[in-house]
Amino acid sequence: MICVSVGRTRVKAMRAEHVALKEDGAELVELRLDWLKSLSDVSMLLKDRPTPTVITCRRAEDRGKWKETEEERLTLLRSAIAAGVEFVDLEVDVAAKIPRYGKTQRIVSYHNFEETPDTLADIYNRLASQDADIIKIVTMANSPADGVRMLELVASANKPTVGFCMGEFGLFTRVLCGKYGAPFTYASFSSERELAPGQISYRMMMDLYRHQRINEKTAVYGVLGDPIAHSYSPRIHNDAFEAEKINAVYLPFRISEQHFDESMRALRKIGVEGYSVTIPHKQRVMAYADHLEQEVQQIGAANTLYRNARGIWFGANTDYEAANTTLRNAIKVAGWPDGSMKNRRALLLGSGGVARAIGLGVVNAGGQLTIAARNRAKGKELADHLKCQFCTWENRGAQNPDILVNCTPVGMFPNMDESPFEQNWLREGMIVFDTIYNPENTLLIKFARQRNCVVASGLDMFVQQAAAQFSCFTGQNPPLETMKASLRKAISPLRD
Repeated sequence: MICVSVGRTRVKAMRAEHVALKEDGAELVELRLDWLKSLSDVSMLLKDRPTPTVITCRRAEDRGKWKETEEERLTLLRSAIAAGVEFVDLEVDVAAKIPRYGKTQRIVSYHNFEETPDTLADIYNRLASQDADIIKIVTMANSPADGVRMLELVASANKPTVGFCMGEFGLFTRVLCGKYGAPFTYASFSSERELAPGQISYRMMMDLYRHQRINEKTAVYGVLGDPIAHSYSPRIHNDAFEAEKINAVYLPFRISEQHFDESMRALRKIGVEGYSVTIPHKQRVMAYADHLEQEVQQIGAANTLYRNARGIWFGANTDYEAANTTLRNAIKVAGWPDGSMKNRRALLLGSGGVARAIGLGVVNAGGQLTIAARNRAKGKELADHLKCQFCTWENRGAQNPDILVNCTPVGMFPNMDESPFEQNWLREGMIVFDTIYNPENTLLIKFARQRNCVVASGLDMFVQQAAAQFSCFTGQNPPLETMKASLRKAISPLRD
């Protein structure tokens, strides 16, 4: 169940949002009294309330907006209990000052906006001793390992416990705490008005993560990276699970380079079944596979980590075949007589994990590959690894390739007025493949169309590699059209 938090400055607006949430299917709503500019009688909010309700009034020291006296705050909470509200949220240090009355259930809470302490068990015991019906522990995660410790506490609790972590590192705990026994989690009314760091909107919880369907048997997958908030992988994988009626959820796991090893060890404790892997972890994640597929060993990078029914972890690189498929399709459109890249000149821009996969594909297909990278040392290292040519970034315009592949982020949202290759360097009949998919029509792609080049979209490659990951995760054929439509819908506000 999801408890949706509502914070408005006027009683009328708060009641209106409460009614709207009921109509949208919400089962439990938290009314944040500290947001109101004035409230003389709490019964005005509770009379004919459309759903069961939690009354909360946070002090400034708890990151709330309450500006009046502490006695007035406690009086409001007592009044809500007297009016028969279903739940009242009491901070652990004031719980003893407000005795139990009637049928109102007591949520005794602890918040820490700086860290997740090592003493979670002690904090739990302290809250449990305050005549709590429900214990609520919310802390700031500074790595995914903090979130795992929180979920372990929820799973082992003797009393109903709502426990999750704030911040981007702890986002997965907001979605998963119900799987481990929490009676409910919290969400905001809208994405524009979060009431705590990293809070997810109600609609995102319902539409993206299908929270209402998560249970103890739900399989967990996710994408590893830093940054990760921009990723569309959760959207297309969760839509694919929905289309195929698979009991699974796919989440973003932000992991910093500093905390990578401890985070990977911790996440195994909660049984994550597989990962997509993005910047900057495609090489270091290889150490966590029991078996590396041949392409991974040749490329030196993995974008997929998954385990089979016997618990063996595999490292794969679905970028490799996805890029090959995208380029083969472009060659068909170009109508090259031999239908292959053999002896064709290819210029690859970039030196990251995707560049490694695409570069290997070109070399294996007999193409004459040249690498140009903004980071000279990394570009030279990749060229040496693939045993191909290297040119400096400044000289990339003089290469006259048959195939141009952009693997840099130049031109990605929000910097969509940039191109890694000038328009006058392009010529008619070239194949131009931009691996960026957000936006689908990058400035480079626009330049290429204006010069009558054959273009290949990063959206096609992204969907192909995600579809292959879906097969790795589930052993089933992917719903390719569903995944493609999902990605296009997600980026549609940015397409032109």
